[in-house]
Amino acid sequence: MAVRNHKSEKLMSNLIELQDQIEKLQKQANDIKVRGFDQTVSDIKAQMLAFGITAKDLTAKKTVSKGKGKAVKAVRAVKVVGGTKKVAKPVEAKYRGPNGEGWSGRGLIPKWMKALVADGKSKQDFAV
Repeated sequence: MAVRNHKSEKLMSNLIELQDQIEKLQKQANDIKVRGFDQTVSDIKAQMLAFGITAKDLTAKKTVSKGKGKAVKAVRAVKVVGGTKKVAKPVEAKYRGPNGEGWSGRGLIPKWMKALVADGKSKQDFAV
């Protein structure tokens, strides 16, 4: 019995040591996260300052009507040319559906156009 008791005491001692090590490592990991967080925030602020981005720019939502009462975010590409911002304009619609839907002719064919073509109509019938 004495051998068994000695083994369990050693196992318990090892377990306690490991738990202490885990606690120390978790504290170290948390410290690293805090330092990394502070550095990341600092880097982001520097980038925002360099590009003239404000907090309002990050939360601004611009929407464009897309027919049938749907609203979608307007995506505008920003190109920096010679140190100035150049905003790309949305592409004009090449096709208009009977309910006012628009399609630039780029990308996948929208459902409304597919349905009209399936009914025997031509895309050119809806060219703007």
